[in-house]
Amino acid sequence: MPNAYLPLTCQHFTVACSFTNMIQIFTYQQLFDFTNAIFQKMGCSSVHAQTATTALLSADIRGIDSHGVARLSGYVRLWQAQRINTSPNIRIVHETPSTAVVDGDAGLGLVVAPFAMNIAIQKSQTVGTGWVSVKNSNHFGIAGYHAMLALQHDMIGMAMTNASALVAPTFSKERMLGTNPIAVAIPAGKQPPFVADFATTTAANGKLEILQRQNAQTPLGWVQDENGNSTTDAHILKKQGALLPLGSDKEHGSHKGYALGSIVDIFSAVLSGASYGPWAPPFPAYVPMPVNMPGEGLGHFLGAMRIDAFRPADEFKQHMDNWIERFRNATPINEHEKVLIPGDPERKMETDRLTKGIPLVDSVVADLALVAQTFDVDFI
Repeated sequence: MPNAYLPLTCQHFTVACSFTNMIQIFTYQQLFDFTNAIFQKMGCSSVHAQTATTALLSADIRGIDSHGVARLSGYVRLWQAQRINTSPNIRIVHETPSTAVVDGDAGLGLVVAPFAMNIAIQKSQTVGTGWVSVKNSNHFGIAGYHAMLALQHDMIGMAMTNASALVAPTFSKERMLGTNPIAVAIPAGKQPPFVADFATTTAANGKLEILQRQNAQTPLGWVQDENGNSTTDAHILKKQGALLPLGSDKEHGSHKGYALGSIVDIFSAVLSGASYGPWAPPFPAYVPMPVNMPGEGLGHFLGAMRIDAFRPADEFKQHMDNWIERFRNATPINEHEKVLIPGDPERKMETDRLTKGIPLVDSVVADLALVAQTFDVDFI
């Protein structure tokens, strides 16, 4: 293991790091091979490295740039801080026929969550539904990837996770919750699946990070300053500001986003024995761990429901096709902008990026070059 933390500057390599909007294009295979090599250098087995790489890059190919390879250096820093165990003993510590609690042994959430989702799927195959709450894990990438694992089994998948406390509840100046995403994946027949994957905040923290790289401001309603005042400063979290719950403010329904984030926190962490609320471990390795943590690591909650536990699968998927087609053909406000089904933009992006490549801004390329240098790995 390297002795020093990965530097936060970009002064020791030749990749341009001017923090402009320059873009470089990489193939999926290039990024896969590089990321897989880094995870193995960190000590992951070849199986775990491939699992983690597949989960991480699912964000890039679906256009969720904030949660893909741009976060690789963050996982490296967590490992350097000895907060990630790359040889975890992931295990069930409690279970019933339809439920389980999994201890991730401080492993990569990118590995722990698929392990738990597979347990949920197995239980669903046996008794109709499966529900798994996870403790002692780490950041698991995009929730949608884990929920979508159920689709190939004619199952509905669900995934959620708690996260670093960056979000102020309605009427609060204090950061108490994470962005706490929820994902639901529902199979259809002739139509592509319905896949909803969203943070319970007005915007995910990763979107702030993208704006920071672009030296841009946030829209109003995304964040507040340390006194609870609205701001457009994309760097406000470094100044004790906070993200806002989905809805932005009370008049626009922030209490609903606050409630959704709270549900995720309770299902993922209070139910499993992970740390919750303001005690959730922070993703940035340089942020001190909270004191008096009530649980172990981050928590996830994953579920799978066998469709034929409710009605014949073919019948259900026929009606899902009908549902999707009717909503897709809803009368649009603007004839040039049709109504979308959750998952449509990501599906189109996946097709485009697997064909045309994955764009990375120069600051992310610079960050990856530093990772390569740290591990003495060729950078793509």
